[in-house]
Amino acid sequence: MTPIEIGLISVVAIVFLIYSGVYIPIALGMVSLVSIWLMRDNFTLSLNLLKVAVGDSAMVYSFATIPLFTFMGLIVSKAGLGRDIYEVMTMRFRKTKGGIGMATVGANAVFAAVTGSSIASASVFAKVSVPQMIAQNYNPRFAVGVVAGSSVLGMIIPPSAMLIIYSFVAEQSVGDMFLAGVIPGILLAIAYVAAIWFMGRYTPNFVGGRVVDDTEWMSRGEIASKTLPTIGLIMIVLGGIYTGWLTAVEAGASGSLVALVIALVRRSLSLSGFWEALLETGHITAAILFLITAASIYSRMLGLAGLPNQLQDLLAGNSASFWTVMLLHILLMIFLGTILDTTSIILIVVPLFLPLVEVMDMSLIWFGIVTVVGAEIGLLTPPLGISCFVIKSTLNDDSISLKDVFMGALPFAFVMLIVLFILIEFPILSLALL
Repeated sequence: MTPIEIGLISVVAIVFLIYSGVYIPIALGMVSLVSIWLMRDNFTLSLNLLKVAVGDSAMVYSFATIPLFTFMGLIVSKAGLGRDIYEVMTMRFRKTKGGIGMATVGANAVFAAVTGSSIASASVFAKVSVPQMIAQNYNPRFAVGVVAGSSVLGMIIPPSAMLIIYSFVAEQSVGDMFLAGVIPGILLAIAYVAAIWFMGRYTPNFVGGRVVDDTEWMSRGEIASKTLPTIGLIMIVLGGIYTGWLTAVEAGASGSLVALVIALVRRSLSLSGFWEALLETGHITAAILFLITAASIYSRMLGLAGLPNQLQDLLAGNSASFWTVMLLHILLMIFLGTILDTTSIILIVVPLFLPLVEVMDMSLIWFGIVTVVGAEIGLLTPPLGISCFVIKSTLNDDSISLKDVFMGALPFAFVMLIVLFILIEFPILSLALL
């Protein structure tokens, strides 16, 4: 077989193995190792490339952002900052049709800025927001759909684990990726709020609920006590990166320290909770390092097979336009999103399309934002919408089926698609802060 044929078979094999339940790094690494061996008929070369991939992944200084921001997010979650922000948002939107849904989006956007995890957001707000919406006669599908849709904000609003993974795959600055995600993340949150207003006005039966005015207004002191810790943490992390005072690693370290101080001052962190956060940080960091190492050997395999160049020649021979390439990229991500998780999509698709983007002289930072937003849609689509599964398992409510969660999330997936096309058409939205 030719290297091209081996490369194509390897990509199909990786998708099949991941869908069959094989651990993603194992599938990437094993297939890539065997493919290089077959292409070069040299097992020693395959092992040497694997050794180089491990060294390149583990020795990169900016990799330290992963454990630092992961630890910060876990401590913030344990400190109860998500619930505080939600309570303030709910009070502000209480007189609006679908107001609790809007409050959930706003709180999720703020919470995402200090956790960077859609799974954490889905878990927290499934417990906090859904019961309250159902108690006020909201349609259960709308209630779980809002939480599922807004939870993906954690993947685009920095500090985002997906932006970190993309930065390693595409060899871009983590700090630049964080700054590039700010405006798209805010734009997506605003689009969600506008969609909820539209649904409340024109499809009130889908939204349900009632406008209530029995919530006591908080005093300025209460609002400050519930919001200032989160705002201060965001200012330190993103403000430090934006002003250039802190690198991404230093911002992660500073944010972790401040989050720990906040949790201790609020007396919301026990010794056992602190130990659990440390252990979970280690588990998540090790898993991501394994992913990055596997992605590195996979990229080298694709390069040896010549698949990116072959795809580039194919599109150039057909005089493919910019939008043709982007539509192919989006369709591939949406298709893979029905069977794979976001991390798998980024690791499989990005190495194929990076050379095309470079030839078109487009920003790899912008392409990263487009890729992450496109891959996020897969979090809301069946049969493997991870956020939807997390919400279902967190609620543990037999009256709300997994189908209800997916159907409720569908309008928000459509909103994401619209925002994605806007980001493609106007790259300045992703690059304005750089």
